Amino acid sequence: MPLLGIVVLYDIFGVRFGGTREWDGYGTGQFLSIIVTQKELMVKKLFKQLLIGDICVMCTAGNKYLTKLRTTEYFDDEFKAQSRQSIAAKLVGNIITEAGADRVLACDLHSGQSMGYFDIPVDHVYCQPVILDYLASKKICSNDLVVVSPDVGGVARARAFAKELSAPLAIVDKRRQDHNLAEVMNLIGDVKGKVAVMVDDMIDTAGTIAKGAELLHEEGAREIYACCTHGVFSPPAVERLSSGLFQEVITTNTIPVMDKNYFPQLTVLSVANLLGETIWRIHGDRSVTSIFQ
Repeated sequence: MPLLGIVVLYDIFGVRFGGTREWDGYGTGQFLSIIVTQKELMVKKLFKQLLIGDICVMCTAGNKYLTKLRTTEYFDDEFKAQSRQSIAAKLVGNIITEAGADRVLACDLHSGQSMGYFDIPVDHVYCQPVILDYLASKKICSNDLVVVSPDVGGVARARAFAKELSAPLAIVDKRRQDHNLAEVMNLIGDVKGKVAVMVDDMIDTAGTIAKGAELLHEEGAREIYACCTHGVFSPPAVERLSSGLFQEVITTNTIPVMDKNYFPQLTVLSVANLLGETIWRIHGDRSVTSIFQ
């Protein structure tokens, strides 16, 4: 298997970008793979990934260029919530394609429909197996477990999680009765005396999942675990997550967690093996779906 190419990207005074290539991949059949995961301003990070892509297209003419979307910036803006609103996910999909990408490897997109915004092949992998393996190591009796979706939109994700754990499903239903009235939260399902596992694709400010946890405690949950793929942790997420509501907060390293955002209840799992195996399968024209079967 040819050695993967390397692209070195550097900041100039934190504003502009420059790029250099450390190998000559022209016509060698090398397979190039790029990951951009720095938690920076969204525009800055997107431009950085596009610049890397442009460098790769120029340096590896005729070879494969695979880009990996491991974070969710712009891809949670995948539909029109109101009139005249832009769909940023489609725009970003077009930009990445025009930058020269031949294929996209996405990790836990906010919604599956975002894959349709690309005009090139998309492989969508889930970090669910990584989190499930960790929960299994805790040896919590399935009779004591209940998987909870923090909102109605995440029911499909939570249902798949519950199926793997052989656990029942509960749903936090929140609704605003009127424009100037606070949200009313109701619980669908039974959590009394159980270990509740709350599942979401990402935790940003942790407002939704923290309010849901408060409701679960009121309904008699014994312990609460919060699980997500992308730990964005925008303020005041750390304060909410470390306030004692959760027994443990489990996330992955799709977004590197800054030192200041670590707290005692936080566990960060690596998705390196999952993404590495997926990349090799794509390069070898083998099935990616079989990883999850």
